[in-house]
Amino acid sequence: MSQPDGLLTLYRYFNSPEAQRRAYESDFGAAQKDPSPEGFGRMYLAAYETRNLRMVANMRDVMGMKPGVKMLTLVGASHKGYYEAYLNQMHDVVLVDAEQVLR
Repeated sequence: MSQPDGLLTLYRYFNSPEAQRRAYESDFGAAQKDPSPEGFGRMYLAAYETRNLRMVANMRDVMGMKPGVKMLTLVGASHKGYYEAYLNQMHDVVLVDAEQVLR
């Protein structure tokens, strides 16, 4: 952070496939494997996935009102992998790699 491009370097890391994998493995993937009989980890994961689905649904709703519109969405890094997975299933949605935007 003390370097002139430090913040941009940090954003690039948070958007990297490695960071996305680590976020999943250390949080959501671990929650899915939670052995508690109550299923707390799985409930947490389900709530998080539902939240992501709602957020992406709102984005898609806006895009549907204005076909061809460009949208920039800023979210916490742990949402990125879910957003991409969900949005890549949508027709008429083209994702741009964050690395291109962060140049």
